Amino acid sequence: MLFIVFLFILGLPLTAEQQEPDEQFKQQLREAIADADQFVDKYAAQVWLTDMSSRLFDRAPHIPESERLKLLALVHKEATRHKLNPQMVLSLIQVESNFDRYALSKVGARGLMQIMPFWIEVIGNKDDNLFDLATNIRYGCAILAIYMKREKKQVILALARYHGSYPKDYYSQRVIKAWQSNWLYF
Repeated sequence: MLFIVFLFILGLPLTAEQQEPDEQFKQQLREAIADADQFVDKYAAQVWLTDMSSRLFDRAPHIPESERLKLLALVHKEATRHKLNPQMVLSLIQVESNFDRYALSKVGARGLMQIMPFWIEVIGNKDDNLFDLATNIRYGCAILAIYMKREKKQVILALARYHGSYPKDYYSQRVIKAWQSNWLYF
């Protein structure tokens, strides 16, 4: 898989239908890489962002290319900041909102990571907007990191706490399945 991503980055054709990324995508990728200070190096950023952007397009083609790269850079930044696996966070987002930044649950959870409004009083300020990409991802990663610490890095238990279904693991299993099916990265 990494070899295919490498060929894509080099611009080598993978199939007869493969098209080289247009200049707009290349510029947006350069900007995302420039903002991606949490990556070990620029090459790692380029490979990860390109690979995940393609996967995200498969899951959520409605998201414009520039927003996809911004979303991925934010997920990687906040996940890394909180010592979480970025692909696990993408899996959680897939299960929680299917990448709908304006998702609103019947109990009032909001945005990509389905943050309950009471968290604004706990970890933010009253003006925070849970539909804002950066705010939602920052809150979600901070909350998940707290639960990971509480559960001594036991992912199944931490995900169940995040969802509010602890100690049941049905939600955790959905996230793990999404991770294994769509977001594993080597």
